[in-house]
Amino acid sequence: MNAVEVRDLHVRYDRLEALTGVSFDLPEGTSLGIVGPNGSGKSTLLKTVAGLVLPSAGTVRVQGTAPRRLPPGTIGYVPQIEDVDWKFPVSVRDVVTMGRYPRVGPFQRFSENDHRAVARAIEALDLGAIADRHISELSGGQQQRVFVARAIAQEPQLLLLDEPTTGVDAATEDALLDLVRGLVADGLPVLMTTHDLDRAAEWFDRLIVVDRKILADGVPDEVLESGAYAGIREHTHTHGHRR
Repeated sequence: MNAVEVRDLHVRYDRLEALTGVSFDLPEGTSLGIVGPNGSGKSTLLKTVAGLVLPSAGTVRVQGTAPRRLPPGTIGYVPQIEDVDWKFPVSVRDVVTMGRYPRVGPFQRFSENDHRAVARAIEALDLGAIADRHISELSGGQQQRVFVARAIAQEPQLLLLDEPTTGVDAATEDALLDLVRGLVADGLPVLMTTHDLDRAAEWFDRLIVVDRKILADGVPDEVLESGAYAGIREHTHTHGHRR
């Protein structure tokens, strides 16, 4: 069964066509990478699968259902860390705990399972030593790990990651890679945008090149060697990739 099915997707912002005729499937237990230049529609595609942006035309289905009709907590979405208000007065543990809120009804107390899910996520991202620190005090790599932990605590059926390796150190990138590959091996489907093209074959089972439409789709090694990838690679290494 496909966890995600996208068919002839178009997304417009006013007169700007951000995505045009995009179609792909994401099977269960598969990691799919999305690469493309800045402004190519990668983040828009992720937000549309998350249900945060509505299609102008075409369809998006997650577990066979339109994203906005899914039960809360089905999709775990990790935005780019630049999109987060880091002055908000919360600790690392508070942020990870927020991942359980969609699973807990209003005015209901946390169960033992909720507390265990938070503890597992903190452990999985190696956040125990900084769990009580304010999020504004963290490095970029630590901040990224916190928001991935929040999504993991949610116990989603689909994980969406928007450039999680941007601005992080090598150790954090390695830890995130190990975590994602482990989740995929356990059956979780992962859809991730990235500028880190050098390690795409390690991260992903499949790779698509997007520049408002899909230019290439296949196993990473094939896409890396394609003409479409060559142009994207030059553009992203010149303008996009930050470490």
